[in-house]
Amino acid sequence: MTDSAFNRFVDIVRLLRKECPWDKEQTHASIRHMLLEEAYETIEAIEHNDWSELRKELGDILLHVVMHSVIAEETKEFSLEEVIEKESEKLIHRHPHVFGDVEVKDSREVKQNWERLKMQEGRNSLLDGIPKELPSLSRAYRLQEKAAKVGFEWRTKEDAWKKFEEELGEFHQAVAEGDQKHIEEEYGDVLFTIVNYGRYLNIHPELSLRAINEKFRTRFQFIEEELKKAGKDIHGSSLEEMDALWNKAKTVMK
Repeated sequence: MTDSAFNRFVDIVRLLRKECPWDKEQTHASIRHMLLEEAYETIEAIEHNDWSELRKELGDILLHVVMHSVIAEETKEFSLEEVIEKESEKLIHRHPHVFGDVEVKDSREVKQNWERLKMQEGRNSLLDGIPKELPSLSRAYRLQEKAAKVGFEWRTKEDAWKKFEEELGEFHQAVAEGDQKHIEEEYGDVLFTIVNYGRYLNIHPELSLRAINEKFRTRFQFIEEELKKAGKDIHGSSLEEMDALWNKAKTVMK
C-alpha cells in the first residue's frame, strides 16, 4: 500500500466525520461493539479460507482503527500518527532479537522475552493485559498460557489429564451432594482443567468449540429438514426419530 492510498483513506474518514450525520454522532463507546463484530467476522473468513472476504473484513477493522484515532484527534486525546509511532516503538522494543543483539533459540524464548519486556514496561502482574471481556474459554487459555511461560504448569500432558479426572470426580461428588453453588464451582474447575489439557495438545478451546457448535447446528437443521420432508413437526417427533436422523446426518454430512 502506498502512502497516498493510506492518506486518502484517512482523509475519507475525516470527511465522513465532518459531513455524514451518522458518523459525526459516533463516539469511542458507541461503536465499540462493532469492532468486536468485525473481529469475529474476520475470524470467520479465515476459518472458511475466504480470502476475498478476509480482505474486506481487514478493511473494516482498519476503518475502526482510523475512526477511533480520528475521534481521539478531535478531542485532543491522541493522534493517528501517535498510534502508529507507539506501536512501531513497541514492536522494535519487544523484538531485540531482530532489532538488537539478543539471541534466541526458538519461538518459546521469543515469547518468554516478550513477557519479560512487558513486565519491565510497568505491568504489576504477568496476567495483566488479558481483557476481562474475552470469552471465558479464551481467557482461561490465555491465563494458563501466560502462567506456563514462567514454568507454572504440569510437567506432562498426562499430569494435566490426571488433574482433569480429579476435578471431574469432585464435580460428580458435588452433584451428588446437591449444593448448587458448589456444583457450579466444580463445573468451572472441570472446564478450566480441560482447557488446560487441550493446551498441551495445541487445541484452542474457543476455536474447537466454535467448530463443534457449527457441526451441531448443521446436523440439527438436517433433522428439521428431513422431518419436514416426511410431513412431520419436530415438536411432535420422538427422541428415537430425531436420534436416527442425527446418525444419518453423521454419515451424509462428513
